[in-house]
Amino acid sequence: MISFNIPPVTGEEEKYISEAIASHKICGDGQFTKKCSEILEKKFNAKKVLLTTSGSTALDMAFLMCDIKPGDEVILPSYTFSSTANSPVLAGAKLVFVDIRPDTMNIDENKIEQAVTDRTKAICVVHYAGVACEMDRILEIAKKYNLKVIEDAAQGVMSTYKGKYLGTIGDFGCYSFHETKNYSMGEGGAVVINDPEYIERAEILREKGTNRSKFLRGQIDKYTWVDFGDSYLPSELNAAYLYPQLLKADEINENRLAVWNRYDEAFRELAEKKLIEVPFIPEGCVHNAHMYYIKTKDIEERTALISWLRKNDILAVFHYVPLHSAPAGKKFGRFDGLDEYTTKESERLVRLPLYYNMDEADSKKVIEAVYSFYNAEEVNDAD
Repeated sequence: MISFNIPPVTGEEEKYISEAIASHKICGDGQFTKKCSEILEKKFNAKKVLLTTSGSTALDMAFLMCDIKPGDEVILPSYTFSSTANSPVLAGAKLVFVDIRPDTMNIDENKIEQAVTDRTKAICVVHYAGVACEMDRILEIAKKYNLKVIEDAAQGVMSTYKGKYLGTIGDFGCYSFHETKNYSMGEGGAVVINDPEYIERAEILREKGTNRSKFLRGQIDKYTWVDFGDSYLPSELNAAYLYPQLLKADEINENRLAVWNRYDEAFRELAEKKLIEVPFIPEGCVHNAHMYYIKTKDIEERTALISWLRKNDILAVFHYVPLHSAPAGKKFGRFDGLDEYTTKESERLVRLPLYYNMDEADSKKVIEAVYSFYNAEEVNDAD
């Protein structure tokens, strides 16, 4: 069976995990946590990057720093993972879902402004498949209405928008290093603080509400509980696993792009025949090959294709069920305007296997299996 995903491994992980164990420092903020943060800050030219226990808790931190009060609203896409919505709910916000663009599956920047009310506090964008949202327009709206912008860049590590790395464009950026992401520490993430005024607050929030970070830097002679906080520090063992991947970030990125490009080139023929749709990358966006998806005619064809691939020992999967249609989505939010594309497009999308060091023969097998499905479809249609 060709797996949908295999977590990245460079071969150096055990070495660094052993070093962490030998140092007798396996809780948070040891040498590997600091090294990972430094690499990310330098690579992305970010003001501050703090590793967290997950992409979800990175989002929690971002929204808790937005000073949301009960009754405030947050605008976000419905086509996303539950974590994107849980974090503003945790902070006390009402969710306002907005339709997506069918070409990128990202929030439709032209439908955001009509969703803004006098209660709106923030816009949360999700860079789906590592392809950037239209950030210039979104930042323009945010500035006009004095709104915070949180980038859910869980899938966007190494992607850029007009030369800027995703996660470094809004007020806060959030990465995921879950095992399904391009770079993994099993469970983990990072929050990017782009306004220096929030750095100290983020450190306090992350360190159980204490100013321990200042103490460890020798800026104060003792630390104490100064504000609300939680424990968002990942284990050093997780950070040690991530560290060698960040050292080879460009190599991993290029390797995944090679697989993505192989798929994209192969499926152009089916796309030109209008049998499927393939990903669209807008001008000014450089993606990270987080996933390769195709869109089928409808949900019935998608179900048949996934079943066909499984029979050929290939694990392909669909993605999000729109949040506004879920029980919690109805409880905590509302959909603004028409659901023109969110549900319809989500029902057509199939994600194909793609991971670091994927065997070329396996990707060719996936391509051949997709073609055999559509060739059979064409024969059936002719009959």
